[in-house]
Amino acid sequence: MGRIIAIDLGTKRTGLAVTDPLKILANPLETVPTATLIDYLKKYFKKEEVETIVLGYPIRLDGSHNEMTPRVISLKDRLSKMFPKIKIELVDERFTSRMAMQSMIEMGSKKKDRKEKAGNLDKVSAAIILQSYLERK
Repeated sequence: MGRIIAIDLGTKRTGLAVTDPLKILANPLETVPTATLIDYLKKYFKKEEVETIVLGYPIRLDGSHNEMTPRVISLKDRLSKMFPKIKIELVDERFTSRMAMQSMIEMGSKKKDRKEKAGNLDKVSAAIILQSYLERK
């Protein structure tokens, strides 16, 4: 049985989170430049067994698509072709960035640190997406 990895796709950076081997906890993994995401995943999948990819699905409050939605759908199609044995699921990512920021504030992260470490926000958002997926399962 493999892990579950979550992807919070961004235009410049992409946050990643992964479960523990028992698929109980979601942990922030990495923030990578979006341009290098596929290469990162190829290397990661060689080291770790992954059974599911959870993609944050960006939609507006009214359920309509936003500017990132077509990019996520395109990534899903590309990943499906590259990794046909890995299940890919879309998960509503509304409010995850706000929740990630709130989590960082509650953990004592200073405003200056949050601004300088935007990559932390991306991987914490991915962890929130993954945790919500796990809770629904």
